[in-house]
Amino acid sequence: MNPILSRLRTEASGGATAFALFIALASAFFFGIGASPPGVLLEIAHSAWGDGYALGETLLRATPILLCALATIVPARTGLISVGAEGQLYIGALAGTGLLLATGASSGAWLLPATLLAGALGGALWACVPALLRVGANANETISTLLLNYVASLLVTWLVYGPWKNPQSQGWPASIAFPEASRLPLLLDSRVHAGLFLAVALALVLHLLLTRSRWGLELDLMRSNPRAALLAGFGQRRRIVLALLVGGLLAGLAGIAETSSVQGRLQADLSNGAGLSGFLVAWLARNSALRAMAYAFVVAGLLAAGDGLQMNAGIPSSATLVVQGLLFVSVLLAGGLRDRWQARAGARHG
Repeated sequence: MNPILSRLRTEASGGATAFALFIALASAFFFGIGASPPGVLLEIAHSAWGDGYALGETLLRATPILLCALATIVPARTGLISVGAEGQLYIGALAGTGLLLATGASSGAWLLPATLLAGALGGALWACVPALLRVGANANETISTLLLNYVASLLVTWLVYGPWKNPQSQGWPASIAFPEASRLPLLLDSRVHAGLFLAVALALVLHLLLTRSRWGLELDLMRSNPRAALLAGFGQRRRIVLALLVGGLLAGLAGIAETSSVQGRLQADLSNGAGLSGFLVAWLARNSALRAMAYAFVVAGLLAAGDGLQMNAGIPSSATLVVQGLLFVSVLLAGGLRDRWQARAGARHG
């Protein structure tokens, strides 16, 4: 059989198995809390993708989730486990806001690209900390990025409650409103902004770079065989730093896009869990930028369905977080079953 067709058949089989497991686990969960599984599952589908408004809200949530997933995927292709997209998102929002406050500008064609660039650079600079700790002191990047998430969130909270608080906000902790010139354009009559196209374009570019370029080959070799990479003369430290910086840049871009185009001002709790959801998407996609687009759409739909569940089915919106976890478990189980079936098939043919 053609290797490509064989791989597609394996992917389709694994996807069908994961979907069946997800439906079974989600149904058991809803039955356990006293709800009708078919009715709740239909409500999730309708609230996430059932009409134009629902689809728009799903795409709106998918934008930062996809960017944060890409921010996780790039370091992961080097063998690093970074969970710092959440903190880098916050610092990206902080840096873009800082630019606007420092310049005091309210118009100009340069304002939008400068704001986006400031946010992206802010996320990259925040990623410098775990990168330098990793190459300089061999500190575990998973722990350092996780801890820095809390630092970034608390720093933004302090600023919007203190020095950057808008005195005209009547006590609401937030910065001044972003000028229109610094906001990404909206699509039609929805809240979806042009950052969606930017995220998809970056995912496609990263897919090509990671699968078709020398850089991507080097990263894969560093992950799969670090000793061979060292013997080949690859500068491991430089590539580790670069991978973490690229990840930080993507997460920072997600933060400033979300802040300027959705909230319209810097405020606490701006991420809505996009960084952690992006980490989940990256692992569900097995560090593939292409698959991440599909999983970001699914995970965003589950999160967007929370309000519909609460209003129409009487189920707390937090139940969607449980369903999101069940999706993760289903994909892991499906992968384990696939590997076991392939091992048994290989043993029979051997």
